[in-house]
Amino acid sequence: MLMRCVVFVLFLLWLAPVSANDSPTPAPNITVKADAQRITSAGTQFVVPAEWTIHTRGNKVTLNPPEPGSQVVLVDVQAADVDAAVAAAWKVYGPAKTWPLQVATDSSPRDNWDQIKVYSYETSANDKRGVTAIAYRHDGRYTVLIYDVANAVGEKRASQLRAISDRLLPKGYKRETFAHKKAHALDVERVEALKAFVEEARKAYDVPGVAIGLIDHGKVVFAGGLGVRELGKPERVDADTLFMIASNTKALTTLMLAREVDQHRFDWDTPVTQVMPSFKLGDAETTRQVLMRHLICACTGMPRQDMEWLLNSRDATPDTVLKALAGMQPTSKFGELFQYSNLMAAAAGYIGAHVLYPQMELGAAYDLAMQKQVFDPLGMHLTTFDYDRALLADHATPHGLDVDGRTAVANMGINNSIRAARPAGAAWSAVSDMLRYVQMELDNGLLPDGQRYVSQAALLERRKANVAMGTTASYGMGLMVDHTWGVPVVHHGGDVTGFHSDMMWLPEQGVGAVILTNADAGVFIRGPFQRRLLEVLFDGKPLAQGDIDAGVKRLKAQIAAERKRLTVPADPAEVAKLAGSYRNAALGSIQVQRDSKNAVFDFGVWHSDVASRKNDDGSISFVTISPGADGFEFVVAGKPDSRTLVLRDGQHEYVYDAVK
Repeated sequence: MLMRCVVFVLFLLWLAPVSANDSPTPAPNITVKADAQRITSAGTQFVVPAEWTIHTRGNKVTLNPPEPGSQVVLVDVQAADVDAAVAAAWKVYGPAKTWPLQVATDSSPRDNWDQIKVYSYETSANDKRGVTAIAYRHDGRYTVLIYDVANAVGEKRASQLRAISDRLLPKGYKRETFAHKKAHALDVERVEALKAFVEEARKAYDVPGVAIGLIDHGKVVFAGGLGVRELGKPERVDADTLFMIASNTKALTTLMLAREVDQHRFDWDTPVTQVMPSFKLGDAETTRQVLMRHLICACTGMPRQDMEWLLNSRDATPDTVLKALAGMQPTSKFGELFQYSNLMAAAAGYIGAHVLYPQMELGAAYDLAMQKQVFDPLGMHLTTFDYDRALLADHATPHGLDVDGRTAVANMGINNSIRAARPAGAAWSAVSDMLRYVQMELDNGLLPDGQRYVSQAALLERRKANVAMGTTASYGMGLMVDHTWGVPVVHHGGDVTGFHSDMMWLPEQGVGAVILTNADAGVFIRGPFQRRLLEVLFDGKPLAQGDIDAGVKRLKAQIAAERKRLTVPADPAEVAKLAGSYRNAALGSIQVQRDSKNAVFDFGVWHSDVASRKNDDGSISFVTISPGADGFEFVVAGKPDSRTLVLRDGQHEYVYDAVK
C-alpha cells in the first residue's frame, strides 16, 4: 500500500499541467501492478489497468497493454469545436498509420461532461484492429480518448479497456451515487413512468414487442407486454409470452449447481476432474486449476470461441461440445482477466447434470436436472428447452435489421445452433416465470410460502466476485454485480438472434425487474432501462432518455455508413470467382449458392444472403446480410487458382479452403 501511495504522488508530480507548446522532459514508462487512478495534464481523471504501462509527455498520456502494437491515448486539447479537438488530438498522437472516418455521432452527456462525441474509423478486416476516438468537453476544454487496439487485445482485455473509461471524469468531479438513499416505492405513477419509457424506446428502435416485469418488496407491481409478438400480426405480447432468454440461462444453470452443493454432491471448490475425470481443456495446468466455481466464472483465461458452434452445429451434441474444450487454449492467466466463454458455461451445466444422472445422455440429463431442480420448485411451468413446445405456445418471433436498417423477421436457424450448448443460453421463458426466479433471489433462497429452496450461502456464493469487469462491476457465476451508481445491481443479459433481454435486482432495496425483447435493436434498450429504473427509484438525474435518443441516431448513422461500402446483391464478377463449396476443419462447410439476383452462403443449419465489399487494402469481403444472421465477414485470400475464405473473431482466424 505504501509503494502505491508513493507511485501515486510521483505521478501527480509528473502529470502537473503543462501547455501544449511546452517540451518538458518526458516521464519514464511506468508499469502499474494494480489498477491505479491517475489524472491528465488538465486534471481529467482516469484509471490505468493493472500490468499496463503509462507514459506521459505534456498533454498526452499513452497507455500500453502488455501486448505490443496497441495503445490507448488521452490528449488534452483547447479547440474551437469538437471536430477541431479530435483533429488536434490525432496530430499529437501521431500514429504510424491513420484510417478514414466512418461515422461521428454524439453520445448523451453524463458525469458533468458538457459534450461527448464518438468517432469510429474504417478499418479493413485484414487490419485486425479497431480504432475509435471519443471527445469529452468540460468548461470549454476537451479530453480526447483514442483507442487504437488490435482485435485480439481488444477482446482479451475488454474489461481493462472498460476500466480506463469507467472513471473518466472531469477534474474534481465525483459521480452521482445512490448509496445511502432511500428508494421510492414502485407505486402506480412510477410504474407508468417506466412503462412509458420502455414503450417510447421500443418505438424509437422499431422493436415489435417487449415484455417487462417489476417487483417491489415481494409484490409483482407489473407484468405484461408492449407491442406485438411478430411484425405485421395482431397478437400482443403479454406476461406469458415466451422469448429466448439466451445467457440469462447461465444463472439458472448455476442455481442448479447451488442446489447440488446443498445436497453435498460436491462443493464450489471441488476440482472439476474429481467430478468428471474426462474433463479437459487445451492447457493441462488450467485444467488442473479449474474448480466447480470456475466453470462459469469467465475467469479461467479461456476466450470466446463461439464460431465453432455457430457455424458447425449440424452434427453438434453436448458430448462434442465438451470434447471441443480440449482443443481450446487460454489466452490470459487464470483469474487475471474477464473472458466470456459459452462453451465453459455449457460444460458447467452438463457436468452438474451428469452428477445427478450419470447414466443418461448429457443433454437429456441436463434437461431433467433443470426441470427437477429449478423449474418445478420455482413454479416456472412455462420455461423450457424444448423449441418445438415453445414455438407452438404463446411465443415471440425474432427480428433483425435488413441491410438498409429496416426491421424484419429473422430466421430461427442460427438460434438452433446453441441447442448443443444449451446450458449457456437456450432456455425459453416468460416474464411471469422469470419474476418467480428474481423474487427467490431477492428472498435469498426462500420460496413464496417461506420454505427454504436453497441455502443462502450457496445462493450468494454465485454473486461473489471472481473477476473484475472494469472498476465498477464484477462477474460471479453466471451473474454480474454492478456498483456504478453506488448501490449493487445484480443482473445478467442475454443475446441470441432476435432476442435480447436482461434481468436485474437490487438486493438492498427489494426491487427486481425483467425485460425481454424480440428484435436485435432491443439490445440498445437494456442499459437505459436499468438506468431509468434507478432514476425512478432514487430521483436520479434524467440520463436514460438521452441514451435512447443518442443511441437511435448512432445506430442509423452506423448502418448508413456501412451500407455505402456494400454492393447488394454481391458483385456478380466476384461471386463468379468463388468455388461452389468451402470447408474448414473446425467450422464445417459453406455451400455457395447463386441465382439471377443473389448469392447465398449456406452453413447447413442456417444460411444468409451475402453482399460484397471492396476494402481499402484492395481485398474483397463477402458479408452476410440476412436479418439476424448479418455481420459475418469472409475475406477472399489465396491465389487466383486457389482462393480461400478467411473468417475471424477477436482471437481466432479460420481459413476455409475450396472443395475441389
